[in-house]
Amino acid sequence: MIPYAELETFFTGLVTTAQARGIACAITSGMACVHFGVAATTKDCDVLCAVAQADKFRALIAGTPLRGHLPNYRGNLSPPLDARWMRGGWTAHFQWKTDPEGACLDVFGIAPRGSSPWERQLAGIYASRHTVAEMKLTNRGKDWPFVTALGIKLLGEGDIRGCLHLYAGETLRATVRARELPPWMFAARPALRLALAGDDRLDAVIQGEQIFWQQLDACRIRIYERALRPYVSAVRKAIARRELLLAESHAIRVACAEQHLPESPLVAHGLEQLVRDARAATERVVHPALMEWLPTAITHFTGLS
Repeated sequence: MIPYAELETFFTGLVTTAQARGIACAITSGMACVHFGVAATTKDCDVLCAVAQADKFRALIAGTPLRGHLPNYRGNLSPPLDARWMRGGWTAHFQWKTDPEGACLDVFGIAPRGSSPWERQLAGIYASRHTVAEMKLTNRGKDWPFVTALGIKLLGEGDIRGCLHLYAGETLRATVRARELPPWMFAARPALRLALAGDDRLDAVIQGEQIFWQQLDACRIRIYERALRPYVSAVRKAIARRELLLAESHAIRVACAEQHLPESPLVAHGLEQLVRDARAATERVVHPALMEWLPTAITHFTGLS
């Protein structure tokens, strides 16, 4: 396994080079959490890249070796790093096979659950704490402590949006009462009104919020997984275990995607329908009287088309 310090040096160098070449991109998720001081380590790297610059970033990735190894797409599951699929929310997966595990890179064009353009709020080579916190609203329980920790970091630097990311009841109550929040924040997160009023329902609503975001992510993933299956079969047949250069693999994946991979399955499903699906799943485990305090989430698909 490659030591984290080496991975960090490699991927920060990759993104620094990309930005120097005019490519809008930023490290996000786990490696960003390490940089912001809310995580100790991570095993891979996630990067946001402007959709329009997908080709340039892919070319840079293809020509960047790690320990003498050039990268390739990871397995048959990865969609091509191409603007047509990136703008629909697909993620491209790369690997440098330096050892059995290798070094892995996931490239997003659209920040999942992003409520504002990530490109406008960078922290150097990193996505903003706000963007990272929204991306961590996943169906994986291990991601949630990072959300609150990032919210606290935001508040520490004077960014009131940190209140949107606090999922510890007492912390949220104390924080909201000590600050004057703008009206839009109460609309974005209705539970803030309960925190301000000292309502005893707050802790139950926070739990409901977490369940809702987890269900929204799970519904999103299922839609992508269904859409991916025909493409994966086509890629598997076309590549047939051959060792290819990234450029060769990319050409095959694009050809397969043009035939078998919908560009934007979430939009085809309907974003409002996706939210309804998640709320219906949430209602099965959350008391109906609490549902009015959960977020609508419809504003959390910025850039998706």
